[in-house]
Amino acid sequence: MSLYYDAARFLAPSEAKSGSLKSRVFSSKELRSSPKQVYALVAEASKWSPILAEVVEKSQLLQHERKLTPSLALILVHDLLLSKSGIAAPATHPLRLAVTRHRARLGAELTKIRIRRGIGSIDELRNHVAKVDVGGTEGIVPNAASPKPMQHPRWARINTLKSTLDDQLQTTFAGFEIVDSLEQILVGESANKILHVDKHVPDLVALAPGTELSKTAAYRKGLIIFQDKASCFPAYLLDAKPEYGTCLDACAAPGNKTTHLAAVLKGSDTTGGKPRIWACERDKVRAGILTAMIGLAACQDIVTVKAGQDFLLLNPEQKPWSEVGSLLLDPSCSGGGIIGRDDIHSVTLPSSTEKGHGPAKSRKRKRKVQTDIKSIADKAREGTQEVVESDDRGDRFSERLRALAAFQLRILLHAFRFPNARRISYSTCSIHAEENEIVVLATLKSNEAKQHGWRLLGRDEQISGMKSWPIRGDVQACQAGIADGSLGAAQIAEACIRCRPGTEEGTQGFFVAAFVRNAHEGFTHSLDPDVYQDNPRNVKESIGDSVHVDEDEEWHGLSDSDIS
Repeated sequence: MSLYYDAARFLAPSEAKSGSLKSRVFSSKELRSSPKQVYALVAEASKWSPILAEVVEKSQLLQHERKLTPSLALILVHDLLLSKSGIAAPATHPLRLAVTRHRARLGAELTKIRIRRGIGSIDELRNHVAKVDVGGTEGIVPNAASPKPMQHPRWARINTLKSTLDDQLQTTFAGFEIVDSLEQILVGESANKILHVDKHVPDLVALAPGTELSKTAAYRKGLIIFQDKASCFPAYLLDAKPEYGTCLDACAAPGNKTTHLAAVLKGSDTTGGKPRIWACERDKVRAGILTAMIGLAACQDIVTVKAGQDFLLLNPEQKPWSEVGSLLLDPSCSGGGIIGRDDIHSVTLPSSTEKGHGPAKSRKRKRKVQTDIKSIADKAREGTQEVVESDDRGDRFSERLRALAAFQLRILLHAFRFPNARRISYSTCSIHAEENEIVVLATLKSNEAKQHGWRLLGRDEQISGMKSWPIRGDVQACQAGIADGSLGAAQIAEACIRCRPGTEEGTQGFFVAAFVRNAHEGFTHSLDPDVYQDNPRNVKESIGDSVHVDEDEEWHGLSDSDIS
C-alpha cells in the first residue's frame, strides 16, 4: 500500500508545492514506491478527480470508513473503478477492504454520473476525460445541456515583424477552414484543421488544441509564435507609440510579451524612425532564453536585452531610463491562472463532511481575500522573483500571496518614478484579487501616484479590442479594499481586465490594467485631498511604511534568501 500513501501525499491539501508534479515526485527522498508509478497515479487521479470526488461523496464512503482520508479515498477509488489491474494491494489489507466492500455502491454512483451527463459507456467517458486533458483544462466533464467538453485552444500570434496575417492564411494555414465562432474550436475535434481569427487582438488566431505546427517552417523561422490570447493583452493595452519615448519591459523573459510589444511599436510607427525597447531580466539564464527569442522574432534591432539587470536597481533619473515613455510590468506572481502550467490538474478532493445525497461540493476551503492594503504593503521587502505554485489552502499560501503582492506593488511604485513615462501596463497570470485589484488600489492610494500624476486608464479610453473585452475587474474586491470610500470601486473594476481560465473565452486566467500620466482629463477618482497630503504619517496609514522608499535609501534587490 506504500504506493497509495506516497501518491496521497501529493494530492493532500497540506502538500507544499514548489515546481512541477514531475519534479516534486522524482526529487522526493521520502518515496517508498517507484517515482514513475507515483507520478502516473497522481496525474491520472487528478484528471478524474471532479468525477471521483462526486462518486465518493454520493456514496458517503468517508462517513462509513473513517480511516480513509479524502486523498486516499480518491486514488483508491480510481484504481478500483478505472484501473485494469485494480487496487495494487493484498486482498486482506484493511485499506483495500475499506473500499472494496463498497464496490457496488461506488460503481452505481459512477454509472449515475455518466448517464446524467449523457455518456453511453465507460469507454466514452474515458474519451471525454482524455479529450479535456488534451485541452489542458481542469477535468471538467460535460453535462446533459452541454454534451461536449470545452478544450483550451492553441493560440498563435502572427509575428508582423516578419510576416502578415494574410500571408500566413495563404501559406501555413492554407488547408484550414476559417470559422466565425471560437466555440467551434472549443468543442470541436482536437485534431480538426480549423482556425478562428480573434476579434479582440489583431494578428492572433485560435486553433484546435491538437494542431501540430512546431515542425512547420513558419514556426521554426519565427513567423508565428505560440502565445495565449490573454498574454497578448499587456502589450496591446499599453498601446505604446514611438513618440512617447523608449519602452521598458521590466521582467522580460522568456520574451513573448517583449516581441509582441516590438511588433505593436513597429506597427504604430509612422515616422520611419527606430523604436527602442529595453528588456530587463535579472536571471542571466532566463536572459539567454529572452535573447534567443528576440533573435528568432527578428526584433534585435528594436530590443536591447539588459541581462542580469534588476528593474528595481534602475535609477529613473539617469539616462537612458529618464527617456522611457512606456513600461510593461509583468512581475512574478502565484501563476494561479495558467492552464497546463503544471503536469497535474487542479484537484477536486471529496468532502469529508457528513451530508446526504445533495450535490457534490469541492473540499476546497474558501480563502478570505486579503484586502488590507497596509498589511500587503508591510511585506514589500519580502517579495520574490520566483513564481509560487498556486495552492489555495492554508495560511501559508495567504502569507505568500501577501509577499508577492508587496513585491508587485514595489515594482509598480518604482515605475511611477520614471520622469518621462506616460503609460504603464501591469499584468499577472493570477486569479487572486490580492495580486490584482488590491495591488491596483494600493498604487492609487500611494503618494507616488499623487505626486507624479498617475491614474488608471478608463475602459472608454482603452484601445478598441480591450474596450470591448467583456470581463472586467472584481467589483467586490475593489469595494472590500476601499474601506474609506475614497475611490470609486465600480469605476476601478471597470477599468481593469480579467480573463477566466478554462471557459468559453478560451484563455488562461489573467489580469491586466493600464496607468496613464494625465491628471486632468478623462478617467478620474474622487480622492479626498486631505487623506493624500504629502506627509509620512498619511503614507503610513494608507499603504504602510515599507512601501514609500526614502530617496536616499539604497535598495539591493532580492536574493534567493528572500524567497520563503
